[in-house]
Amino acid sequence: MNRHLWRVIGFPVSILLLFAAGTAWSGAGNVYIGLNAEAGHITSTSDDAIRQGIQIAIEEINRSGGVLGGRKLELLIRDNRAIPARAAAHYNELAGTKDLVAVFCGKFSSAVVESLPLIHKQELVLLDPWAANDKIVENGYAPNYAFRLSLKDTWAVPAMMDYARKRGFPKVGLLLINTSWGRNNLEVVKRYLAANPGISAVDTQWFNYGDNSMRTQYRSIRNAGANAVVFVGVEPEGAVLVREVAALPTDKRLPIVSHWSVAGGDFPAMTGKALGKVDLAFVQTFDLHHDQSKRSRQLLAVANRLFNMKSFSEVTSPCGLAHAYDLTRILAMAIEKAGSTDRRKVRDALERLGRYEGLIRVYDPPFTSTRHEALSPENVFMARYDKKGLIGAIR
Repeated sequence: MNRHLWRVIGFPVSILLLFAAGTAWSGAGNVYIGLNAEAGHITSTSDDAIRQGIQIAIEEINRSGGVLGGRKLELLIRDNRAIPARAAAHYNELAGTKDLVAVFCGKFSSAVVESLPLIHKQELVLLDPWAANDKIVENGYAPNYAFRLSLKDTWAVPAMMDYARKRGFPKVGLLLINTSWGRNNLEVVKRYLAANPGISAVDTQWFNYGDNSMRTQYRSIRNAGANAVVFVGVEPEGAVLVREVAALPTDKRLPIVSHWSVAGGDFPAMTGKALGKVDLAFVQTFDLHHDQSKRSRQLLAVANRLFNMKSFSEVTSPCGLAHAYDLTRILAMAIEKAGSTDRRKVRDALERLGRYEGLIRVYDPPFTSTRHEALSPENVFMARYDKKGLIGAIR
């Protein structure tokens, strides 16, 4: 049954997802993990990938004896539809759940940043497997309850701009979503340009969620003399841009260098034949579609059992699955080290873990008291879609 159909007939998404994953319904002694993401966002697949990554890890952990002497982990899912007010209400509700140790967020930074005061007031451990706004982790709170295993804008912008420069595009036009995430990227771009005189931003244009055309912004960028468009947005508006650029004569199609959230939906399906007519590259952190490691094969066996998944090519937002998987395993280590579901103790334990050999990398350690980022710039690369719609690194 389609997950959107479940909402139409009124069943709670959390219940149905638990049944679909074969997880037993709430029982005494379970330890809870929350997921507060954009399940109701019609084009998003990032939340599906994050959920699957968490559930694969939970399945492995529970089959190996659970945590804290045999207690099972259980996932509680809340749909914020990418609306900050709904996200805040869910964080507040989940914070009152007995034995809930942490909450994962989704891909929309604005649904996280605006809740940071509430998250810290409630001493709620926030685990970020996607949202890239620097301010989610660099938030000024002490103690800091936000931990990220994902990309952040300070790493994404240099990857995009370096790629444009190496491709021979010294003049770029910025096309940015008009949210805290887009504004954070502009701040990072300005810092990058100040340190790298070999490239310039000749125009900056803004758009809003739900805009159905980018023609005016794109025309302004071309008229300013840009060699390429640097795009910061998510899949619906990214698809609008690609379709409109593809409809232009070949000599008027600028290359598009994109942040990674165009891969937060089924972008090949949303763009169709237009995708093959546009020079599109975007940021990624892990090439799950082509990873052949033993660990990846082990995960796929669990995914096949849970979701009847035959190949990771079926995952349209693969980084979300990989990030969430590793982050869940790291959380389980912290629960064991804390010896408790007390979130203050779990938070402290996350800063004091040892080595973990994960799917994406070896974390040694994942976090410290001064570093709440589990990945690093070395994990960032540019990628593109192939003819089959699979994501692969640009070599």
